[in-house]
Amino acid sequence: MRVHGTYDVVVIGGGQAGLAMSYCLGRRGIDHLVIEKHRIAHDWRERRWDSFCLVTPNWQCALPGFPYAGDDPYGFMGKDAIVRYLEDYAASFRPPILEGVAVTHLAASARGYELATSAGECSARSVVLAVGGYHVPDVPRIAERLPPSIAQLHSAAYRSPAQLPPGDVLVVGTGQSGCQIAEDLHLAGRRVHLAVGGAPRTARRYRGKDVVEWLDAMGYYRLTVDQHPLGDRIRDRTNHYVTGRDGGRDIDLRKLAVEGMQLYGRLVDLQDGVTQFADDLARNLDQADAVAESIKDSIDTYISAQGIDAPTESRYQPVWAASDPPRRLDLAAAGVTSVIWCTGFRADWRWIDVPIFDGSGYPRNVRGVTAADGVYVLGLPWLHTWGSGRMSGVGEDAEFLAARIAARRDASRSSQRAACATIDERFAGD
Repeated sequence: MRVHGTYDVVVIGGGQAGLAMSYCLGRRGIDHLVIEKHRIAHDWRERRWDSFCLVTPNWQCALPGFPYAGDDPYGFMGKDAIVRYLEDYAASFRPPILEGVAVTHLAASARGYELATSAGECSARSVVLAVGGYHVPDVPRIAERLPPSIAQLHSAAYRSPAQLPPGDVLVVGTGQSGCQIAEDLHLAGRRVHLAVGGAPRTARRYRGKDVVEWLDAMGYYRLTVDQHPLGDRIRDRTNHYVTGRDGGRDIDLRKLAVEGMQLYGRLVDLQDGVTQFADDLARNLDQADAVAESIKDSIDTYISAQGIDAPTESRYQPVWAASDPPRRLDLAAAGVTSVIWCTGFRADWRWIDVPIFDGSGYPRNVRGVTAADGVYVLGLPWLHTWGSGRMSGVGEDAEFLAARIAARRDASRSSQRAACATIDERFAGD
């Protein structure tokens, strides 16, 4: 199918953000088209490993018009179930979506905005960028120094331990992906060497409930970016690591160390097949634990203030201490045959020729509304609230933008009618 014509709105991206936007636009009768480079739910299909699970409970899957209706609201959907949820969502209202079409250029024009795609060109009066911010796997340049005999891949390409050659595995990075992939390998019986960074962690459950349920009740997911003490800087913070695997549990790196996983500080150098690590493992583990305990402190305060009858629970006690951890690793001598870079992603907005970006390359916006009239962003972490990048909060943001788009369309129509009326009056006077 070729792309052509003019639309009131073009939504770029067919993940949960793009689908939520389409639903909200459709409810208002706004003509629009959704363009997806791959397939609906592409990132969930292709950038997640086989054992991947959500880290938030299923009840938080609350896309507009399609709340989770399964029989396990406090469980954690796996990769395939997430894809089915999004496919079922799309089937419930049949969005006008083109899959397998890439938008290669976006620029302003006299008609609003022109979009060049792999299937032709079209124009739109408004454009919603619902493509997230995790576009390109970010592999550090130090990876170029790895010996060619060692297999290496980014976390986006990891699927299971079986895809790796036999031998030890070095996992670099301890955000959510790094910790969960390291655990996945560990549970499969692989010896794992883990370079630990500064990501925080959280407990899975505390005082009778999932921590997410407590945080939701406390209003954390509705906290707006301008209300947060860090302001815009919160957008750069790494998510807390925890897992929904096997019904959900903590990821305790100290416990994994007791079980045989080798922990190191941050990776700082690699020469001739020998890695060097910073002397910060103890500090990184302590800081992660401190964050988890501070969250429990907040929950305790909330329970006390609300007079909630909740069971008491003993606090976390470390089971392992990082005393004199190794600072170097000879990869060949240790039998390391694979390296997995769990080092995140970077944004790539180069195809957008509209001045909406700040000095760091981030699309500057206020609740998704950019400085370019008619250009909006949706689905970014902390776009407006903590839930903005999740299926729990993206619907509220989509509805807000749909209302803005509708108001802009109505104002344009009123202006056109007024202009036509003025012309009619002039001709009547003749």
